[in-house]
Amino acid sequence: MEIVTFEQCNVVYAENQSEYLPLPSHKAKDGTVTSCWGMSIKERLKVLWTGKIYLQILTFNQPLQPQRMDTSNPVAKTVPEP
Repeated sequence: MEIVTFEQCNVVYAENQSEYLPLPSHKAKDGTVTSCWGMSIKERLKVLWTGKIYLQILTFNQPLQPQRMDTSNPVAKTVPEP
């Protein structure tokens, strides 16, 4: 999967951390962070065939934060923040 920049991006995480890829995201006032990921044709076919996507999260042994995956842009569904 590849990271995809989208219209509502307003922050880039790990922009100056060479050990990580920069992660363009939208951060809402309530702390909700949304990022977008694109799949290659091979990945799309694999998801179509298996119906599975794996999510790996680095917690550094801290409590796990709630996670959510979606096929639609949840930021575009909301009213723009002032």
